[in-house]
Amino acid sequence: MDPPNLRQQCQALLQLCDSVCKAQGVDTLDVSGPLGVEQALSEVPGIPGRLNRPELMPHTHIKLGALTTRHGHAALVHSIVHIEKNAIDLALDICWRFAGMPEAFYRDWLRVAREEAYHFTLLREHLLSLGFDYGDFPAHNGLWEMAERTRHDLLARVALVPRTLEARGLDASPAVKTKLVSIGDHRGGEILDIILRDEIGHVAVGNHWYGWLCEQRGLEPISTFESLRLTYKAPKLKGPFNLAARRAAGFKEEELAALLCA
Repeated sequence: MDPPNLRQQCQALLQLCDSVCKAQGVDTLDVSGPLGVEQALSEVPGIPGRLNRPELMPHTHIKLGALTTRHGHAALVHSIVHIEKNAIDLALDICWRFAGMPEAFYRDWLRVAREEAYHFTLLREHLLSLGFDYGDFPAHNGLWEMAERTRHDLLARVALVPRTLEARGLDASPAVKTKLVSIGDHRGGEILDIILRDEIGHVAVGNHWYGWLCEQRGLEPISTFESLRLTYKAPKLKGPFNLAARRAAGFKEEELAALLCA
């Protein structure tokens, strides 16, 4: 029997419940191996694999506490660890779920998955240094909920996950870094600089493939995005926006103007 191709391996990794094992597994993927591009893979139970911690709840119910306290500081770092865990799952999911794309599409998202695993590991190690671990605080499931809504539509997935919800990280990063550095957490600030650098590239991947799909389907990108946002009930984005990072990630001036005028 032939060994599983990379898309099959992504599906298997996505089912792992232990996030640390999942990150380690992503890091050991041979991303130059066979992809199985045309193979349609069936949905399997347990996606994404999760332990019973962290407890998931609506984001409006989550209170981080005062940043000046040990608990509040760790809760903020934990919230970013959780985002990176979800980002691993999202990159793995887009690889296995959508067949028939060019090989470069899968290579791009495999690279994203490995960088997200690196971010998760850096942040978890930092959280451990604060005396806590991933799962010690509640978290919300907003990123994965949008992945569920867009599981049958690749155009919607790339429009509303990497270039919408994940792009919010570009906007939020400077303010979060300022908060951490203000309480003397310079290591946390350094990690956020690494993540921002890489996330610009990840959002650029989303922008590239969104543009490619729009061109293939003869769609106008800006009006199509707004239609998808309404159809899939994605949040309307509000400033402040990190315009420099968004430009570096490939957002066009017309899109940025539309954001600012919304």
